[in-house]
Amino acid sequence: MMNRLQEREREQMLILSICKTLSQALNKEEFSAIVIDALKEQFQFDDFLLASSSENETEYEIFYQFSKKNVASKRYILKDGFFDVCMDSADTVLFDLKSTDKKNQFPDYIVEVIGKGFKEGIGICLPYIKGNRNVLFLFFKNVKIFSRESNRILNGIALQLSIMVRNIMLTQEFEHLKTELKTFKNTDLPKTEEPVKNEGFQGIIGISDAMQSVYELIAQVAPSESTVLIFGETGTGKELVASAIHNLSPVSKNTMIKVNCASIPENLIESELFGHEKGAFTGATAQRIGKFEQAENSTLFLDEIGELPLELQGKLLRVLQEKEIERVGGNKTIKVNARIIAATNKSLENEVAEKRFRSDLYYRLNVFPILLPALRDRKEDIPVLADFFLAIHAEKIGKKVKGFSKKILNSMIANEWPGNVRELENMIERSILFAQEETIKEMTFSEIFTTESTISETDFCTKTLQEVEKEYILKIVKKCNGRISGPQGAAVLLGLPSTTLISRMQKLGIKKEHFID
Repeated sequence: MMNRLQEREREQMLILSICKTLSQALNKEEFSAIVIDALKEQFQFDDFLLASSSENETEYEIFYQFSKKNVASKRYILKDGFFDVCMDSADTVLFDLKSTDKKNQFPDYIVEVIGKGFKEGIGICLPYIKGNRNVLFLFFKNVKIFSRESNRILNGIALQLSIMVRNIMLTQEFEHLKTELKTFKNTDLPKTEEPVKNEGFQGIIGISDAMQSVYELIAQVAPSESTVLIFGETGTGKELVASAIHNLSPVSKNTMIKVNCASIPENLIESELFGHEKGAFTGATAQRIGKFEQAENSTLFLDEIGELPLELQGKLLRVLQEKEIERVGGNKTIKVNARIIAATNKSLENEVAEKRFRSDLYYRLNVFPILLPALRDRKEDIPVLADFFLAIHAEKIGKKVKGFSKKILNSMIANEWPGNVRELENMIERSILFAQEETIKEMTFSEIFTTESTISETDFCTKTLQEVEKEYILKIVKKCNGRISGPQGAAVLLGLPSTTLISRMQKLGIKKEHFID
């Protein structure tokens, strides 16, 4: 029994590893390298073929073939006895290529593999991704090498393969649009004024190469309806990126609905997302429309998705797959149409491995991942961000503070900023409040992240992570004299929104009497 569990765990880790690799492929060359390095070794096929059809079309084409570097653009009818058979089957389909009585009616790529002596073929319909229907074919000279384990692994990576095809197609469309735009820009037009230096994009400030890559990804995915998963440390601007995607989307005229999964009590989050009927539970005195219904024909932003309870993860997965909900206490199915953008500061891969996050939900959300760089990885943006925040907060506070001394600017660039852009903004606002001149010459950098911990190795090993987190938050709250929000509050020092900190304190059982004498 233990060996079987260990074997299944090994399979799951292998599936996660392959899916992670597939998620990084944005063109056919990168995918080809993955096929050679990972898939060929795992499945031991003699040829690998991926066929794809756009939604509502009656034909399909070969998206990729292992034995050919370049696949000629040729279309085949859907109902050819191969593509359609796989599409109609929920299971893997086995083709006996030795039966050649219908050889003349076979698609030419099937005739070709038969001519090479291939005896068996495996066909599997990949999970549906809006806009594409895909079928994977594996061809073998000896099909016995395709085991049950191989079949389970193939099914485990099937969704990510579909996502990868969609990502590559979106990338191709984006590159085509970029070429057209470049051609248009090079067209001789009357020049009216000098170009203005671009310091940001859709309200996001940054001129670094790392942020330029993020801007390209935003522009690439915004026009589609694809689900987006934004990764990044706390304070990197995940909500700004979500807003930019929404503002550039076809539904930008409608309001984006936002939900912070960490700030809502566990017993209320289902009602918050799906709504409830009158009398569904104690206190439900009227019907409530949930966030999914509020986001109809718009965008639903699920922030801190890694904090969603496991029970709710299953219900969210069903909504994403079926596009329908049931209000709490109701028995009526309601169709919903909302584009999902999720964000997290956690490694969901680790959460999946630790069984705190469902792997199927992770795959469903991870259609188009965007990783936001930490501020320490784009330090060339610090002067630009600092000037931006200085102008905003100086005007808001009503102080004529116009710049930073060279020493402070160098210190800001050298600082690690564990709280990222949010920490930088808070520090600048605080410095403006204490400034006595037009130039900021003093700035107190937070020491709580740089000083060595006083907890001994023995103490650390005998405490749970939750206990260590509780003690740490208590220490900071006491340092701030019990103040949670505001410029001198604990939330600022911890680099968290005050609502998130209050929610964490409630979960950890921290009460006022614990930090107020």
